[in-house]
Amino acid sequence: MVIIPKNTTDQKVHVNISGVGVGSCNIKLNSSSEELGNLSGVFVRVQVVHSEALSIIIIIVGWIYFAAWSVSFYPQVILNFRRKSVVGLNFDFLGYNITGFIAYSCFNIGLYWIEPVWDEYQKLHPYGVNPVLLNDVFFSIHAVILCTITILQALIYDRGGQKVSWVCKIILILAWVFIIICLVITAASKQTVLNWLDFLYMFSYVKLAVTLIKYMPQAYMNYRRKSTDGWSIGNVLLDFTGGAFSLLQMFLLAYNNNDWASIFGDPTKFGLGVFSIAFDILFIIQHYVLYRNHDPEHRYPEINEKASLINNKTREKNGISSSMGSGEFEGIDPDN
Repeated sequence: MVIIPKNTTDQKVHVNISGVGVGSCNIKLNSSSEELGNLSGVFVRVQVVHSEALSIIIIIVGWIYFAAWSVSFYPQVILNFRRKSVVGLNFDFLGYNITGFIAYSCFNIGLYWIEPVWDEYQKLHPYGVNPVLLNDVFFSIHAVILCTITILQALIYDRGGQKVSWVCKIILILAWVFIIICLVITAASKQTVLNWLDFLYMFSYVKLAVTLIKYMPQAYMNYRRKSTDGWSIGNVLLDFTGGAFSLLQMFLLAYNNNDWASIFGDPTKFGLGVFSIAFDILFIIQHYVLYRNHDPEHRYPEINEKASLINNKTREKNGISSSMGSGEFEGIDPDN
C-alpha cells in the first residue's frame, strides 16, 4: 500500500511490480477527500502472460475468425442470385437466423452504446472490461443486413412452394412475446424487478436458444431431398473456419493467461461453439460424402406429395392399381 500525505500535489509515486507467475492483478486508488469523490472505478490492471508473441498470435486468430464469419453470409446470397432460386434453402433456418442476429445486435448495441446499461454492468463487474467491442457491433448489424437480403431473395425467387413451418412460427412468436413481456416488466417496475442490463441479457438468451436449433431444419431437409443442392457449402466452410478459430483463440487465451475458467467457467459459450462446428461437419459430410453429385429426389416435396395423391386417385378411378409402375402400362391394349 502506498500512502500519499494530505495536500501533496507534486509528489510522484513509483510502484515496482515483479511478475512471479502468470495471472493478473488490479492496482486500485482510494481517497478520503470529498473533493475527489468515489475513486473505486479507478484502477490499473497488470497482466502477466506466458508469451508476448502468443498474445500477437491471439489477436491475429481473432481477426481471422471475425473475417471468416463476416464473409460467410455472402456465398448463399451469391448462389441464390445465380440460380434465381432458393429451392434447397430451408425457410425455418432463415427465420431462426435473422431472429438470433436481431437479438444479438440489440444486446451488443445496448451494452456498447447505452451508458445507463454500461453503468449497471460496471456495478456488477467493477474491474471488468466491456465484453462487447466495436467489431462485435459491426458484425451483428452486418449479419442482420445480409439475413434480410437473403429473406428478400426468398420472396422474389423460385421457392418451390416452400413455407415457414408452424413449429418455427410458434417458436419465433414465443421468443418475441418473451422479449415484449420482459420489456413491459422492466419499464413498469421502474427497474425494481428487472433493470435494463437484465433486459438485454434476455436477448442473449434468445440468441443462445435459436443457435441451438437453427441448423436442424436445414440438415433434415438435406436428408429428405438426399441433396445439398441450393444450400451453399461456401457458407458452411467459412462458418466452420470461424468457429474453429474462435475455439482456438479461447484455448490460447486460457493458456497464455493461465485462466482456464474462461473456458470451462462459461460452458454455454464453449458448448455452442462446439455445437455449431458439429453441424458444420454434418453439412460437409452430407455435401461431399452422402449426397455428392446427387440430384434432389424431391425438388418440391409439397407439390410432389399432392401430385402423387392426384395420380393415385386417377388410377383408382380408372380401375388401375396405384401400385403398378409406369412400365406396366406399356403392354396394355387400351381397347381391352
